[in-house]
Amino acid sequence: MVYYDSWEEFVDRSLELFRNDPIATRYVMKYRHCDGKLVLKVTNNNDCLKFKTDQAQDAKKMEKLNNIFFALMTRGPDADISEVSGKEQADQQQSKKGRGRRQ
Repeated sequence: MVYYDSWEEFVDRSLELFRNDPIATRYVMKYRHCDGKLVLKVTNNNDCLKFKTDQAQDAKKMEKLNNIFFALMTRGPDADISEVSGKEQADQQQSKKGRGRRQ
């Protein structure tokens, strides 16, 4: 088991692992409140990739990775993930509603 220091490298290797074997690949996240650590793990029984962090700012990155994996799991491993984003786009769309006066 290898802990990756670089977030980008972890994401790239995780997506590659999933696309090579989508049926056997699992994505697990574990948060330990007492330590304040978040551990993300992607495995297919042969390769195990892990990323550990204690930074609160990495929660946004984790949310985006969740959305990417959800898109790949529902649309298939060859799906286009360029339009997949985190919560910020949904918030922007909701915040635009109701602003201004009705005409």
